[in-house]
Amino acid sequence: MAERATPRWLDLLYLIFLAGLALLPPIGEYHKDLILLGIGVFQLLEATFVNATGKLGPHFMVAIKISLATILLGHTGDPAPINSSYWPIFWLPILTAAMYFGPVGTLIWSALASAAYGSYLIPALQQYDISRENVGELLLRIMFLFLVGMVVNRFAVEYREQVRRYQNVSETLREANRSLRQAQAEARRAERLAALGQLSAGLAHEIRNPLGVIKGSAELLEQKVAASDSVSQELAGFIYTEVNRLSALVGRFLDFARPSKLARHPEDVREVMERALKALAQQNVPANIQIVREFPETAPPVMLDPELCEQVFINLLSNACEAMGESGGALRIRIYFEPGEDSTDAKMVVEVEDTGPGVPAEMREQIFNPFVTTKKSGVGLGLAIVSKIVDAHGGSVTLRDGTEHGACFRLVFPAGSS
Repeated sequence: MAERATPRWLDLLYLIFLAGLALLPPIGEYHKDLILLGIGVFQLLEATFVNATGKLGPHFMVAIKISLATILLGHTGDPAPINSSYWPIFWLPILTAAMYFGPVGTLIWSALASAAYGSYLIPALQQYDISRENVGELLLRIMFLFLVGMVVNRFAVEYREQVRRYQNVSETLREANRSLRQAQAEARRAERLAALGQLSAGLAHEIRNPLGVIKGSAELLEQKVAASDSVSQELAGFIYTEVNRLSALVGRFLDFARPSKLARHPEDVREVMERALKALAQQNVPANIQIVREFPETAPPVMLDPELCEQVFINLLSNACEAMGESGGALRIRIYFEPGEDSTDAKMVVEVEDTGPGVPAEMREQIFNPFVTTKKSGVGLGLAIVSKIVDAHGGSVTLRDGTEHGACFRLVFPAGSS
């Protein structure tokens, strides 16, 4: 069964048609007028009735119209209802069936309507002699009932198919516009990152040289004041520590600004993740953080730069542990393979999920931009570097809600054959 394929203005034509029948002979036959009124009411309330009765609504509606048409013939055919001039009223339920159903449904309801009309042949045979010309006239009328139903159904089916095609085209255009907007946003972001990378590289190089001088001077100063008073020694230590911190920060700026030169090899993602977990274990991870591995028994090799991907995994794992903090929680790592429609569309997916507070909704669209961070002491380059490395591999990284109110970072690496 399909949706009703007819414009609502056609209902107005039906009502005009019914009003015209009420003004034609037999005039003053109130049974006829009441039946026509009932047909008109059901026509106006058809949509409401069908929606209220669900899938069986169209069946009920066609059956009611056949019943009303049959009764109408009984009050307009004198002396024989089968010879009534109102026999075309059966077109109304047949048209309704043609608009709601497919060809098979239309044939079935046309047969039922023809049977209802032909039922008046039984009392006619008991009262009158039926000639071959009368039988031929009856068969002609029944054939016209089927013909009208199938012709209208053909146009109704074409109309529904055209509507479906337009809907598919509309959905395709909507998806294309969505992809275009996303591509434009990524292009603008790439331009901003490129400009920012050049600026960062220039500043980092300019800052690194005087930092080297300051660091060397701080080391000499610390050695000179080693035997001096404790205050001078402590101040020299502060200088040395902070210079090292600035040097590490400059190194991160350079990592972000430096073009990613990948040394790809066929790698098992599970082994790269295990190396990242070993490196994480050396960073004083709180003991109440439970690491849950959800790895497949086997995984196809993926063309990766193992060092850069290990850096990606360490950044995500460290962020997850810092998000959960001393309260602890579960650090869940999923690795699974997604086969595509063909061998070139396959993907290897890595998900890092924590049970921390998650990322605020207002920061989700910017979380991979540089200098955007949720940490009080963070710089905001970690996830930007992650995004840059994954993009260089032809993959993608997205942020989703975790299953337990935390954050889940989903990395997708192409795993198709070259």
